[in-house]
Amino acid sequence: MAKGSQLKQLKSALQQAGLTQQPQAGKKRKRAAPTERDKEKKAARLQEIQQKLNPFDVKVTKVKHDVGGRKIAGTTGRPAQSKQAGIEQRKKTLLKEFEEKDHSGGIVDRRFGENDPTMTPEERMLERFTRERQRASKGVAFNLEDEDELTHYGQSLSKLDDFDNVGLGLDDDDEEEGQVDKQTVERSHFGGFGEDEDEGDDHEDEPARKKSKAEVMAEVIAKSKQHKLLRQTQQEEDENLRHELDNELDSIRSLLFAPPPAENPATPSTDAPAPAPLAAPPPEDQDKEYDQYVRELALDRRAKPKDRTKTEEELALEEKEALEKAEQRRLRRMRGEESESEDEQPKGKRKQARPRGGDDLDDDFNDEEQTWGGLGAGLGDDVAMAGAEDQDEGSDENEGQDSEEEGDEETSGEEEDEQGSVAHEFQSASEESGEEDGEEGESEALVDTKRTRRKKLASVAKELPYTFPCPETHDEFLEIIEDIDEKDIPTVVRRIRTLHHPSLAEENKFKLQGLNTVLIEHILYITSPPTPRHTVLTSLLPHLAALTKSYPIQSAGAFVEKLNLMHKNLKRGLSKGALDPEAKTWPGIPELSLLRVIGQLWPTSDMNHPVISPTRLLMGAYLGLGRVRRLQDIASGLFLCSLFLQYEKLSKRFIPEAINFLVNSVLHLAPHSFTSVDSLPGSFPVLDFRTTVTLPLTIDVKKARKLSLKKPNPSQSLCELELGEQGKVDLLGLSLELLSRFADLYKGLDGFAELFTPVGDILAAVKSSDLPSELSTRMQSLQDTLGRLLKFALQARRPLRLQAHKPIPIPTYVPKFEHTTSNYLRNRDPDHERNEAAKLRAQYKQERKGAIRELRKDARFLAGEQQKKEKEKDRMYNERMKRMFGSIESERAEEKASEREKMKEKRRAGRK
Repeated sequence: MAKGSQLKQLKSALQQAGLTQQPQAGKKRKRAAPTERDKEKKAARLQEIQQKLNPFDVKVTKVKHDVGGRKIAGTTGRPAQSKQAGIEQRKKTLLKEFEEKDHSGGIVDRRFGENDPTMTPEERMLERFTRERQRASKGVAFNLEDEDELTHYGQSLSKLDDFDNVGLGLDDDDEEEGQVDKQTVERSHFGGFGEDEDEGDDHEDEPARKKSKAEVMAEVIAKSKQHKLLRQTQQEEDENLRHELDNELDSIRSLLFAPPPAENPATPSTDAPAPAPLAAPPPEDQDKEYDQYVRELALDRRAKPKDRTKTEEELALEEKEALEKAEQRRLRRMRGEESESEDEQPKGKRKQARPRGGDDLDDDFNDEEQTWGGLGAGLGDDVAMAGAEDQDEGSDENEGQDSEEEGDEETSGEEEDEQGSVAHEFQSASEESGEEDGEEGESEALVDTKRTRRKKLASVAKELPYTFPCPETHDEFLEIIEDIDEKDIPTVVRRIRTLHHPSLAEENKFKLQGLNTVLIEHILYITSPPTPRHTVLTSLLPHLAALTKSYPIQSAGAFVEKLNLMHKNLKRGLSKGALDPEAKTWPGIPELSLLRVIGQLWPTSDMNHPVISPTRLLMGAYLGLGRVRRLQDIASGLFLCSLFLQYEKLSKRFIPEAINFLVNSVLHLAPHSFTSVDSLPGSFPVLDFRTTVTLPLTIDVKKARKLSLKKPNPSQSLCELELGEQGKVDLLGLSLELLSRFADLYKGLDGFAELFTPVGDILAAVKSSDLPSELSTRMQSLQDTLGRLLKFALQARRPLRLQAHKPIPIPTYVPKFEHTTSNYLRNRDPDHERNEAAKLRAQYKQERKGAIRELRKDARFLAGEQQKKEKEKDRMYNERMKRMFGSIESERAEEKASEREKMKEKRRAGRK
């Protein structure tokens, strides 16, 4: 190549390749048009010249130890060419995918078997041929007139003549005509002349010969004939059955349209001749009758849906309107006015019940019987706490009684077992009597009401109204139920909830939240002494549960407010003196009732709960800080222990205050041999042991021997000032029963032996022979149970020891090789598996780097394409704006020229 500048080298190279145009002197000659081959040659020469002139287009990797004659792949490369090739490849693949990213469409090959790699081309062709013939014969598949000619999917055999004379044994008829297949000829005529059976077996073991297209078509035709025969047989059977049904239609029709029999039909005589059979009507009459029946069926009215499923708002609105109408009718009857609505009927006639709809669940409102069972959606949650709603819909009074009785059964204690739960009996018996409320001294009353309870005089039963206002305070609620019987109070609450359903008005939600607080205060009001009414509490509990479920945050706030007030009263009583008889340090019947209701409304097994956690702390404070001064304190503490047993039934949390109080109750009530605190086993705190206040609480042995163990009555225990020996015996029996229940609850604790071993020693020191026989029997049973549980707990214990391990084998290592400068030894591991793993890791690393490099190139390429699109978009936008500005400028220029002409005209006119 010539020396000099790049331009000189390029001209020289082009001249040597003959690519420069030589100037022609003289006449111009007509040149021939260049062919495609000439263009390719010229392009190849130009490409070669370009590669020679560009020294940076070739990349050479220097070999460290060059060996002559050896060619090593990868020593030379063309980065520009490879880069351009990559760009071209990405334009063909990646760029098309990027441009069609958000587009849908394209051609999908849906030919049969095209995408199935398991099918051979012959099978695909055969299946396509079959589908094509089926598609062609679809129009004549059900032509019954040409039934004789149908053989294969509605086609005649004339269309299949191409396969008649191919020498195939298709069926028995062809074999009888002399057409014998090739296999029969080879085996029977000239095939081996008596070959051995072994050879035959070997021949049978050979792979099956692939069927030809003609054989497959023959099988298809044979199967078609078989299916056709089956269809004809089934069609004949259906036709016979249809004829039989047509023949029997006359007898069935005569039964349907026969006149009704007489009321007292005469007994048919056995001697009377049998009636002659009716003659069958002629075919024409049968056709007329059939057409007449068809017209009757066509003109028959179709059934239509009566009532659709109503929404919650519609149901609540209907119930409210029904109550308001019932109240209007009641008021008109009271005033002696005539009925103004068409729904009412004379007094002697009973109103016909409305038809039942899809939303009726045995809760239809009956004006005459004054029942209202439907509570609407959102009000039916009462069943969750009370078990069942009103069972008898005869009257409102029966509804109230039933709900109270069922509520007593369902909301009774959950701790009963085979021996009978004394704790539950203790709770349920509190429905009969009460104790003075903690409203004395400096303690605040839980129910802030200015009304005082008065004894209701027996009066004539009045008709219960149907509409009531929603009370905002407890005093308003007492005014509403002032002249209403107690058994009708749940009905009043239910009607208040129905009239003020949240879906009827926006402010009803806040009214029902206030009603929740009013019900809590009323529960405290009705359980306060001297006559606590627990049956009313049981009947109101379902409504309180439903409101608590609907508005849990507001309900929790109301309960926590009462708990805070109870805690303040406890602190005031302790500050006054724990041993002061006038101090309020133990809860009364209202407080205990509230604690029991809280356990039934809220989940007691949660680790942290905004209502249950402060309730549990308050109950523990009562048991831990209260000092025993009289039997009423022991009764209140035992009630708290039974509540703890109910609360911790699932979570089984350890309550040391309950165990300590039960042990102290046994020491206070039962006769024993302990004389001082130092002689007591264990470490239970016994602050009131054998003091002047607690000594009179011990059971008198002489009087107690004649008594029998009864169910404890907490109302009497909490209300009566002086309890006899019977009350002491009952409280001791309850203490023993609760100890047994707690022992069964805590038998899985690790410290069960340390906890109940002192309890067993204390029970062993009790003089059970001086107690009643039933009580001594219970004492002995508890000792046996504790002894058995302690034995099992001690047997389950194992001493601590180090964890046992299997002997650790001595590790064996592969010999270590010293690395040398040799690349072979450096990269060669004597462990074959480790060496292969290292190779795989190196290959993975290399492939990963290559993938990352390609992804970066793809991203760079897409970014460049996007940049090109943006530049093209900006260029088009600028051109468009230039055209718009140009048009505007031309218009503006014309406008200015016209203005100048007008000004000139004005000047000329002024001069004139």
